[in-house]
Amino acid sequence: MAAELDFSPPEIPEPTFMENVLRYGLFFGAIFQLICVLAIILPVSKSHKTDSESLEPKNSETVKKPKATAPQISKKPKKETKKKR
Repeated sequence: MAAELDFSPPEIPEPTFMENVLRYGLFFGAIFQLICVLAIILPVSKSHKTDSESLEPKNSETVKKPKATAPQISKKPKKETKKKR
């Protein structure tokens, strides 16, 4: 009975080109996702340019700029009616 058992490794075909592309593409995608998650979690120090801008005193003209409102062309007065009960 020992002569009937075959302990040789099974034949596994070589991976094709598309299987290799898929495998390495999945690795690249996983690494990219990890980098994106780490970029969200870990704080990034501000650059020197933004630090120098925040230290400059602001002019009163830049602080007190009024926002321009868009003119409403078709503004009609609403008709006022009493509620009927």
